[in-house]
Amino acid sequence: MLTQLQGDQLPQWIAAVRADDVPRHHTFVNSLERDLAAVTAGLTLPWNFGIVEGHVNRIKMIKRRMYGRAGFGLLRKQVLLA
Repeated sequence: MLTQLQGDQLPQWIAAVRADDVPRHHTFVNSLERDLAAVTAGLTLPWNFGIVEGHVNRIKMIKRRMYGRAGFGLLRKQVLLA
């Protein structure tokens, strides 16, 4: 489902998980069902925010590494030069 963009198979997968006796999986399925439309769209549509999230994560890591040492100017240089 994840690599082949087959989000339409999610209801069958959820039914199979519910048939198993693994409480942790049931908890995971419950959280998926809270926003089933968004999860299905995420498993079906070819678009994602992976690259953007990667850049945000990189900037946060640089910011944590420099915490308390300098202001925005140095952070900006670190982000642009990295």
